[in-house]
Amino acid sequence: MKRKRGETNKNTQPKDQKYMMESNVKDYYNSDNLRQNIETAFIKAGKPPVNLELRDLSPIDQLHTGGARASLDLFKKIHLSSDAVVLDAGCGIGGSARLLAQQVNCRVMGVDLAERFIEAATFLTRCTRLDHMVTFQQGSILDLPFEDHTFDAVLCQHILMNIEDKSKAVKEFFRVLKPEGKLLLHEITRGDHDRLLFPVPWAGKADISFLETWESLSALFERQGFDIRFSSNETRAAWGWWEKVKAVSQKKGPQPNFIGPGLIFGKNASSFGNNMHTNFKKNAICLMEAVLEKS
Repeated sequence: MKRKRGETNKNTQPKDQKYMMESNVKDYYNSDNLRQNIETAFIKAGKPPVNLELRDLSPIDQLHTGGARASLDLFKKIHLSSDAVVLDAGCGIGGSARLLAQQVNCRVMGVDLAERFIEAATFLTRCTRLDHMVTFQQGSILDLPFEDHTFDAVLCQHILMNIEDKSKAVKEFFRVLKPEGKLLLHEITRGDHDRLLFPVPWAGKADISFLETWESLSALFERQGFDIRFSSNETRAAWGWWEKVKAVSQKKGPQPNFIGPGLIFGKNASSFGNNMHTNFKKNAICLMEAVLEKS
């Protein structure tokens, strides 16, 4: 699957600027001792991380808006056979990759910029006995380490908001997809209100948050050669989902050793429920789902 020797991948951004931006994003997600902290938390909770089921990981595994249900609904929008090979772009700790492999019985490759996420993803996949179906590799969305026409589908779930050079990312998705391959999109987009309340799951502050409107994104995909087969604005459902998260977090209060988002995002996680609910409510952000096909 790796890019052939001698192939290059030119970027529209200067090399130093691209490196600095990716370094800032990586620093945000690269929590120290993440794998060990997850293991310790499970042991303290009386669940040694061996022979775990996906439901055991649910408090930390599906931290995107809508959780596992949103992922499952997204997977159902295309037909994937058991011999399909799927790329989870920006896989985090691998929750969606594991869920997809389990539900469809297909092979999934996850790639993420943050080494600590890849370490944790590999560990948790081994703990859930899915490592024969799901593998992970550290890498950049802007320079995917795979050959052309490798994947039947690409899952792009809550990742584009961290990427400034979206044109380059879209070109890479197009390149690694097989002809008629599908891009599954589940993304936060920019709304009408300019002031975003931070921190949010993808950024502690505005320097690594790069939201675009759906109109801008869809035009970018179409210029690259994607056909939009389906799109849906899921903002109202997202608002309701974060309202529930906000209520739960306010009821429980700070829990340093709790198996939950704080293990992944640290102290910022305690603000996510209120901030995301507010951002959706005042239309600072929207949630879009889409299925695109490489024409």
